[in-house]
Amino acid sequence: QVQLVESVGGSVQAGGSLRLSCVASGSISSVFCMSWVRHVPGKEREGVAVTCNDGSISYGDDVAGRFNISKDNDKNTLYLQMNSLKPEDTAMYYCAAGESRLRALYYIRSRNFNYWGQGTQVTVSS
Repeated sequence: QVQLVESVGGSVQAGGSLRLSCVASGSISSVFCMSWVRHVPGKEREGVAVTCNDGSISYGDDVAGRFNISKDNDKNTLYLQMNSLKPEDTAMYYCAAGESRLRALYYIRSRNFNYWGQGTQVTVSS
């Protein structure tokens, strides 16, 4: 079992930056990929970024070039650096982890993970 806890999100102006973090605990050795997924009520979940132990990394088309995913394995912490934020980035952001040994491209498209955090709200104003 793996537990994921996201940091508090926040409200920022368009064009600003924000950094999210996710601390993992439990059977962390079983995790192969970690990810950020966002969701707006009434819309489909969107894969934001994924990083896997094989070195593969993938970003959603809407955030590529603006967001960066990274991790500190010693601290069991995942990060999402969000730059040049837009109002359409407003969403609930979830930290997620997968055990399957698949490449990041699979996860960014399928959004199929074994573990999920409770989510944190990010709001970007015009």
